[in-house]
Amino acid sequence: MKSPFSHSASAGFFSEACQLIPGGVTSAARKMTPPIVFREGQGAYLVDVDGNRYLDYHAAFGPVLLGHNHPEVNRRVTGTLMSTPLSGAGVSELEIEVARKICRHVPCAGKVQLCGSGSEAVFHAVRVARAFTGRPKLIKFDGCYHGTYDSVLANAPTGPDTMAAGGSRPGSAGILPETLAHTLVCTYNSLDEVERTLDAHRGQVAAIIVEPIAHNMGCVLPRPGFLEGLRALATSRRALLIFDEVITGFRHHLGGYQALCGVTPDLATFGKAIANGFPLAAIAGRGEIMDHFSTCEGGDTYFAGTYHGHPAALAAALATMEILENQPVHQRIFDLGDRLRRGLAEIHERLGTGATVAGFGSVFVTYFTSAPIENYADALRSDAERFLNYHRAMIERGVFLIPSNLKRGHIGFGHIEQDIDRTLQIAEDVLNRMFRLA
Repeated sequence: MKSPFSHSASAGFFSEACQLIPGGVTSAARKMTPPIVFREGQGAYLVDVDGNRYLDYHAAFGPVLLGHNHPEVNRRVTGTLMSTPLSGAGVSELEIEVARKICRHVPCAGKVQLCGSGSEAVFHAVRVARAFTGRPKLIKFDGCYHGTYDSVLANAPTGPDTMAAGGSRPGSAGILPETLAHTLVCTYNSLDEVERTLDAHRGQVAAIIVEPIAHNMGCVLPRPGFLEGLRALATSRRALLIFDEVITGFRHHLGGYQALCGVTPDLATFGKAIANGFPLAAIAGRGEIMDHFSTCEGGDTYFAGTYHGHPAALAAALATMEILENQPVHQRIFDLGDRLRRGLAEIHERLGTGATVAGFGSVFVTYFTSAPIENYADALRSDAERFLNYHRAMIERGVFLIPSNLKRGHIGFGHIEQDIDRTLQIAEDVLNRMFRLA
């Protein structure tokens, strides 16, 4: 399919980037073909340096919940930058206000610590879990991604060499085998496997960490009883349950997915949509666990960071949370999500593609397989080449999706029904061409 877009200016910028930045990008997840250099973002749309306009469902991997350059968020950030210093001492009123809101809405939040990224939040959550329990080992799930921290960067979709289920595999060179020896990998949605692992390592598991919805393999929902079972197993074995809500938090509910599913973890990590794209993350949990951080008198678990609680990010978070409190954001994006998923499913059924459309709330993904998707091995049965060809063809028609295998799309408050209908029209045209030429 010939692209109506030219990317000549992007190609020039990217060539220069490659001379200055390894690989031309500052995150491995930003690699794409063709390389696109973006210049502007407003609401649901992005514009690249060639002047091409894209309807955006990438959303910077999910943080952009309210839309690019939301005027109220920008107003609050600008006003804060004009008056509030990065003091580096004590606590600011903004930090207190953000923590108060998180504690009000998030069920597990007895106390809160703020940091800069989801990876950083998970790092500190795992460390404090080990300090609190005095145990070394961690259970995670095959296909779930919890950031770049060595202890959790295992069996996660971080590149071609990691696109296989089962076993125990580092997600990067440079991770020490002795570090991963303390990371135990189970199959998502398998309570029996978790129980067997806890039995085999009795008294050694500090925590079970899980994406309550496995969004890093698209959108794999927990089976009924799975999260409740993890809660019961963690409690009975005196391990902590950590929900990684970096993606689910605030995008699905102000209180995180835990507020929807009714299962309360001991600790939870948040990021992405918490501040509509500004760099802020949080660790929330039971007070007696959080008091182990060295910010507390007698705390034994070191916690520090120059940019923790940056005023610009805090102002963005407050504006975002107030909009979520006072406007029907979740109702609208959930309705739009239902409209898009239902429309995509009808198109695939009509064309006989054998694909499965999945998702939750504002998140959607197409798996090019008809088999049920309940874990990483199931997700990997999706036809990766067809998946990437579909995504790239959509991008070349002006619908910007994450151009990586098993990645989800995100609907934001900036989208409207006409955007969804336009997306469905383009998707049907792309799929018609793909399957006619197959």
